[in-house]
Amino acid sequence: MLAFLSDHLEAFAGGAVITLQYTAISCLLGAILAVPIALMRLSAKPGVFWPATAYVLFFRGTPLLAQIFLIYYGSGQFRHTLEAAGLWQLFREPWFCAILTLSLNTAAYSSEIFRGALQTIPRGEVEAAMALGLSPLQRLRFILFPRALAAAWPAYTNEIVYQVQATSLVSIITVMDITGVARVIASRNFAFYEAFITAAAFYLVIVYLIVHIAKRVEARLHAHLPAADSGGNRRVRA
Repeated sequence: MLAFLSDHLEAFAGGAVITLQYTAISCLLGAILAVPIALMRLSAKPGVFWPATAYVLFFRGTPLLAQIFLIYYGSGQFRHTLEAAGLWQLFREPWFCAILTLSLNTAAYSSEIFRGALQTIPRGEVEAAMALGLSPLQRLRFILFPRALAAAWPAYTNEIVYQVQATSLVSIITVMDITGVARVIASRNFAFYEAFITAAAFYLVIVYLIVHIAKRVEARLHAHLPAADSGGNRRVRA
């Protein structure tokens, strides 16, 4: 096993970089999309509510692997249209289709996390902001978004962890992430056990680091709250 690691550690490290890149980019783009989708899902206007609801239902109700195939292989049926729009050079690339699919998928899940967090904000705080004359954008920036982010962060951390694991599916369209590297090495050397044990170890390390960082971020988000002592009582910070 040690000989296997010494021979292929560099390849797995390169795959880990690809996995982290895909996770970071898709989570960033997904979060940007998730906020307006969550707000649309809270709208009382049918013309706003139903398109967002249909989007969420589709991406949460279908397998991610099917979505990857639909965008990567299915886009070829619209090649002429994409060429006319100047987009075919992007849709023919596995990396673009992988990031696009991952971003759209995580946006659907993240929007439901943010929607639930927004619904936990007391109505009185929103009414107080309206009484102060804050615009809708100001209410979102200074009241709704900070409170919703603090409430949604633990669940969103789980979504990030899931996204790390979900990136393994993009190896099916030749992306050389951790799983892609493991598949190639295993098929060439017939070392399936060693290859996928190593891949699993890399995923475990990445997930542990994400959870560790997320806990530190959560502590910062809740730094204004009183801390709990060991007896379950609350103590106010000095």
